[in-house]
Amino acid sequence: VSEGVNSGAINPGAVALVTYPGPMGEDVARHCGFNPEVIGDIDPDVTTPEDTELAAKTMSEMGLDMILFVGGDGTARNICDAIPESQPVLGIPAGVKMHSGVYAITPEAAGELVCRLVNGELVDIRQQEVRDIDEDAFRQGKVSTRYYGDLLVPEEGRFMQQVKSGGREVEELVLQDIAGTLIEEMDDDDLYIVGPGSTTRGLMEELGLENTLLGVDLVRNRQVLALDVTGSDIEQAVAAAYGKVKIVITPIGGQGHLLGRGNHQLTPSVIRQVGRDNLVVIATKTKITALNGRPLLVDSNDPALDKALAGYIPVITGYRDRILYPIS
Repeated sequence: VSEGVNSGAINPGAVALVTYPGPMGEDVARHCGFNPEVIGDIDPDVTTPEDTELAAKTMSEMGLDMILFVGGDGTARNICDAIPESQPVLGIPAGVKMHSGVYAITPEAAGELVCRLVNGELVDIRQQEVRDIDEDAFRQGKVSTRYYGDLLVPEEGRFMQQVKSGGREVEELVLQDIAGTLIEEMDDDDLYIVGPGSTTRGLMEELGLENTLLGVDLVRNRQVLALDVTGSDIEQAVAAAYGKVKIVITPIGGQGHLLGRGNHQLTPSVIRQVGRDNLVVIATKTKITALNGRPLLVDSNDPALDKALAGYIPVITGYRDRILYPIS
């Protein structure tokens, strides 16, 4: 990232950088020419795993687009314990134990990925495993690793390569792939608010459910609860939900409107109750590339909410395929 700043590829003033004090980010950020927002309080002489966990938790709750951390497997475990799986992170390798898949190959590679994100380029994102040495096995003379969880991590861009090598997408097959990912990740008892559009209709058809192309439908346990619901209906369903609530939406093709156009049933009240982390955005690669780098748009009629929704969000673009894409 420092090289990006020095070469002019990144304007420090265009990036809102949040760090912990002193050795936990502030010092190196200022050295690189940034003027970070410094949060938290630490003993600069003795930092602890608890400091790392609290820093990650606080930053995630602030809604940051990406959390960068430096370390090894122990640090990755601290991060994994502190944040939800929906929070994108990127590890910069600097530890003794490096078995987890959440780290870039080199610090330079991590910087290149961040530069691409800052400059609005498309970056794939994947769930990667956090692993660490199995201490019990190690004491018995065996070297093996133990799985501790997953983190959402950007990858070197395969997205554009896939689009170029595959030519035009066969939309029907892509919609099936997107639906397959959603269905695999569906949890029983959770309420799914399925927005309008042919992309979301692909999910309903893959489930074998009746659906409303231009309306909003409610699904639980892979069954329809209600079709073509109103904003009031949705608010009542959310209030009565006993599991998580997720909104499945797709941007309008060519325009990029995600909320506020064609889905007014998703009221600001509903969106606030569900939360940004439970917005499930789906789109084909063709739809994304047609935007030519323009961000997704939200116009909920609530400026404060629109501002809170802004930033990068994962978008499902195929079977277990995700990219990070900006909302403006």
